[in-house]
Amino acid sequence: MARHGKRYSAAAERTELTERHQPQAALQLVKEMALAKFDETVEAAVRLNVDPRHADQIVRGTVSLPHGTGRTVRVLALADGDKAREAEEAGADYAGTDHIAKIQQGWLEFDAVVATPDTMKDVAKLGRILGPRGLMPTPKAGTVTMDIGRAVKELKAGRIEFRVDKTGNLHAPVGKASFQLEQLVDNLQTFMDAVLHARPVAAKGGYIRSITVSSTMGPGVKIEPGAFRKSA
Repeated sequence: MARHGKRYSAAAERTELTERHQPQAALQLVKEMALAKFDETVEAAVRLNVDPRHADQIVRGTVSLPHGTGRTVRVLALADGDKAREAEEAGADYAGTDHIAKIQQGWLEFDAVVATPDTMKDVAKLGRILGPRGLMPTPKAGTVTMDIGRAVKELKAGRIEFRVDKTGNLHAPVGKASFQLEQLVDNLQTFMDAVLHARPVAAKGGYIRSITVSSTMGPGVKIEPGAFRKSA
């Protein structure tokens, strides 16, 4: 049985962990229970009523959080010529297809990758390295595009990608414990809007089974699933 540290136990005493809360109240509790000596990430975990074994029930998408994630995202742009310069001007930390060979040799000092379509023949060679790490650029995620400058800016500003795992769960950062409560609420609402709009047609019955928010070192706080409704 897992044993928790003193900070976790002290935080857990502040709330009934089986109780479901409204989003604002839940995030307020998460902020209060973020007792670590660093600025903890606030994460949302959503359990969906889908079966990812079926291709028509896979939930995935991207969303730009209005207040960002609080993380410094190192972006690699795999492009040549003018497009590499466009990426650099947009804020890319690294640009150029010469980085493909570096990755093959073990270099992974980046958090996100974007690429232009003309480079994908060479970028495809990196599938075994980038794929398992969730870093492989794809058109569906908007990370394979000729508008590479915009893609870089969105990633630097806090765009995140989400994809349901094999157990039907989604995990995504929605900010830092140091964020204002209203910022966390806005970010969570924006993320949940994206999840609701990504609902597969094949998904039957209740779509959202449970929602839990937590900080890096803190206990999870449950949110009432009915607190979020798909908007038009």
